[in-house]
Amino acid sequence: MMSQSPVLDFLLTRRSRPAKLLSAPVPDRAALEVLLTAAARVPDHGKLEPWRFIVLEKPALMRIAAAVPARATERGMDAEQAAKGRSQFDDSPLAVAVIASPKGFERIPEIEQTLSAGAVCLSLVNAALAAGWGASWLTGWVAHDRAFAAAQLGLAPGEWVAGFVHIGSCANTPPDRPRPDIAAITTWVQE
Repeated sequence: MMSQSPVLDFLLTRRSRPAKLLSAPVPDRAALEVLLTAAARVPDHGKLEPWRFIVLEKPALMRIAAAVPARATERGMDAEQAAKGRSQFDDSPLAVAVIASPKGFERIPEIEQTLSAGAVCLSLVNAALAAGWGASWLTGWVAHDRAFAAAQLGLAPGEWVAGFVHIGSCANTPPDRPRPDIAAITTWVQE
């Protein structure tokens, strides 16, 4: 039997850090470029790169946060929904918007491109955690409101937010949450 690797140990114990617990300092541009490079090493059938990154530094996060209440009011949301949409930007010291940017390519279905964008989000979280940062992948109504996201992030037609990956320092590791019962969700097929 092979010994367990440090990478597998990491994956078996990894935990996202809530965005509200993240603070400065944050990775500098060179360190963040390493994390983005690691995140981009995901399955990408056809080498289409059906995603891109928008790095949101604190001033950009504050601009987006300030725009959230008016959009929430336009949508008829209550104060709690507006506050929740705003808080991920107010509380975060740095975020990377992972933008799904599907390419019209007949051989590679859009669902495969969507799954690749999701893989980028998780890979970015894992790269940040492995480098010693705190990180969390969030969406929420702000990510799913295409008109708002397009206005705030300059999205091209057909693009959408796969996630906001918040990255920063985190002194506290949150308690682990209950994990899936693998036996209950796994079917073994022998024939």
